[in-house]
Amino acid sequence: MGCSFIPWFLLLISVFSLADCGSIGVNYGRVANNLPSASKVVELLKSQGLNRVKVYDTDPAVLHALAGSGIKVTVDLPNEQLFAAAKSTSFANTWVQRNVAAYYPHTEIEAIAVGNEVFVDPHNTTKFLVPAMKNIHEALVKANLHSNIKVSSPIALSALQNSYPSSAGSFRPELVEPVFKPLLEFLRQTGSFLMVNAYPFFAYESNTDVIPLEYALFRENPGVVDPGNGLRYFSLFDAQIDAVFAAMSALKFEDINLVVTETGWPSKGDENEIGASVENAAAYNGNLVRRILTGGGTPLRPKADLTVYLFALFNENKKFGPTSERNYGLFYPDEDKVYDIPFTVEGLKNYRDHPSPVSGNQQKPTAPVNSGGGSVSKSTTGNTWCVASGEAGKEKLQAALDFACGEGGADCRPIQPGSTCYNPNTIEAHASFAFNSYYQKKGRQMGTCYFGGAAYVVTQPPSAYSILTPFSFANLRL
Repeated sequence: MGCSFIPWFLLLISVFSLADCGSIGVNYGRVANNLPSASKVVELLKSQGLNRVKVYDTDPAVLHALAGSGIKVTVDLPNEQLFAAAKSTSFANTWVQRNVAAYYPHTEIEAIAVGNEVFVDPHNTTKFLVPAMKNIHEALVKANLHSNIKVSSPIALSALQNSYPSSAGSFRPELVEPVFKPLLEFLRQTGSFLMVNAYPFFAYESNTDVIPLEYALFRENPGVVDPGNGLRYFSLFDAQIDAVFAAMSALKFEDINLVVTETGWPSKGDENEIGASVENAAAYNGNLVRRILTGGGTPLRPKADLTVYLFALFNENKKFGPTSERNYGLFYPDEDKVYDIPFTVEGLKNYRDHPSPVSGNQQKPTAPVNSGGGSVSKSTTGNTWCVASGEAGKEKLQAALDFACGEGGADCRPIQPGSTCYNPNTIEAHASFAFNSYYQKKGRQMGTCYFGGAAYVVTQPPSAYSILTPFSFANLRL
């Protein structure tokens, strides 16, 4: 039975009275040269009360070490093997026999992640995804393991076309027919679930001028009401997840469950990675654990008890990219904690989130931050913004967009191909950016947000509390 949604500030009371609602696991990545042995890692997981782990391969040493531990395991078939798994049932059968059946049931493998964020894989493996999933599932059927081991694939939030407000969540149209409908139908037929990787940190980092830190860290805040369904959201995480639920519902797959296979917050970052700090990482992950273990589902799905995998177990020193990529760990390689948070209901009894007198926003530069996605900096906004009307139709929007970017003098450089705000590549998103640029340039004067009826004024920033639109996570996660 699901637990009802409870704002974070009531969770301290509920922790003493509610049973374990959701479930917390951890991602065990190994892109490092200084990590402890697999057997020591298993002991660490057990000592912390972590009874679920997700790995990014099927390394024999790791799977052997997990045998008999009581820890449930999700393994991964890498993107590089999708083509072979899709084209050859023999390959799929052999892969399952060698990497799953050979260890089960002593190693409690409960799921197989076929690929990881395939839609943003530069090697264009999307078309192989569903066929590979079907072949892996059929291999499980042959091994009589299909009832106990589910098959799915983690998606990034960049698979969404619309994500704000949450009630308007939808998948990218070019992926609906060839991928999402057959994928979701497969999940329905096999009793599986959709895997989702969600990172509120990226949304906050890119939009610090409009997204309150408290909203991103599950701290007390007034919340924001979704104009589409009237539900009030107290965290960016919940808004992100409900956008995915809404996208599935739009395709008539309301019955599909969801598992958050990655989420986390870096404890360190480069100077421009606003919000990356030990305090914020501890607050996000600690409050998330409390939210999941005592808070039930989301506003849209209050009975959906979520399983969430924190990213990641260790800081991994060989990962490429910005400093944050090497600082998502809950533990240092020597097994010391990067910060102290609980992972169990029992541990929550003594957990307190202690914000500093000056919030995490103290790391913000004094100059307005370019969100990389069309949100407007504080220095150029008042209390109103101009957005495109989706009901205007493509022809009217295009004509108005041409005017705004042409003789209107709007700054449309950021929405050109390859520029920071090009995605999402939709006429409505580009028009909203151009219309608002023109509107702000004209000093928000009466009549400068009309465009022949193709635009209207709003009193809340278009990207405030946004989830994916108008920025993209495509190149930020592995």
